[in-house]
Order: sequence, then C-alpha cells, then structure tokens
Amino acid sequence: MRLNEIKDKHGSKKVRVRIGRGIGSGVGKQGGRGGKGQTARTGVAIGGFEGGQMPLHRRLPKRGFNKWRRKDFNEVNIGALQQAIDDKRLDAGKPVDLAALVAAGIVRRAKDGLRLLGSGEIKTKLSLTVDHATGSAKAAVEKAGGTIKLIEKKVLAADEAKRKKTAAKKAAAKKSGGGTPKKPAGETTEE
Repeated sequence: MRLNEIKDKHGSKKVRVRIGRGIGSGVGKQGGRGGKGQTARTGVAIGGFEGGQMPLHRRLPKRGFNKWRRKDFNEVNIGALQQAIDDKRLDAGKPVDLAALVAAGIVRRAKDGLRLLGSGEIKTKLSLTVDHATGSAKAAVEKAGGTIKLIEKKVLAADEAKRKKTAAKKAAAKKSGGGTPKKPAGETTEE
C-alpha cells in the first residue's frame, strides 16, 4: 500500500444534500418545507409548540408557587469555619460575618444574608454575626465557648402599614358584631 492509495472507508464521508436547488435534485422548489407561511421561513422554532398536540408544559400539573420576595442566603457549615481557621484563612480573634467569609474565600460572593448550618465540628471560640442559625449550629458554637448574634429582620414600611390596616379592620368588625348583617329568612330586596 502506498500513500496515494489511502482512502476513507466507503460511506464514512457523506455528501451534504443541497436543498432547494432545482427539480432534478428531488428536493427543489419548496425543499421539504411545505407551502408558504411562518414555518416555511428561516429561524422558526415555536417554543413549547408540538404541532397542535397538547404540549408537555400544559400536560403536567401546576404545583406550588414562587415567593416573589424570597431571600437567597449563603449557607456555611461550622465544619467549613473550623477548616478555614485551621488553614489560617480566618482569624478566630476577630468577629466573623458575611464580609469576613467572603474575604477568607469561604463564600464566593455575598447574597441576601448568611445562614449557619451545624454539619461538622468546631473547637475554636468564635464571635459570629449571622441572619439565621440552626439549633445544632448554635449549640456547637456555644459549647466551644463562642457567641452567635442574629441580625434583626428589617420590616418593610409597606408590610407594617398593611398589618396595621388588617388589625384595624378586624377590631372594627369585632366591635360591630361581625361583618354585614344577615337578612331575616323570607325577606326580599324587591320594592
């Protein structure tokens, strides 16, 4: 065998079919796209449309809801804190908060707050400032001689106003003896 005799295996390289290049090609004129209209044009992919068949996103039931004011917390285990202290990335003498964890590289970027979880073990005394801590995390930190300070939740003015308005309505309804008065049986509103 010589170099000029080397060929690809038969059938390994297929020639691309050129669509819409004349009657003789067998795929000329409309090129397998049917008549005119939206789907005969280029770049059409109607998202979620399955040709009239009930699409998957409508066949499956709705479930749950998305809280529009949901907070996304950074979650850190106490084991990760101890590991960072052992690696000398985190100074146990200084107060530990979200900014300190970002600086130490434990948290990549700050989100809406910090949630402390109880997985792992902690031996070092720490002063932590977090938005939320699990019971096991609190117990472990306090057992090691540390303290956890929880950040107060900010109540939005709109929420506070709504709560007061609802409470006032309830109080007024209770005072007047309920909601709308009920009509006696058999009485009509016609005149």
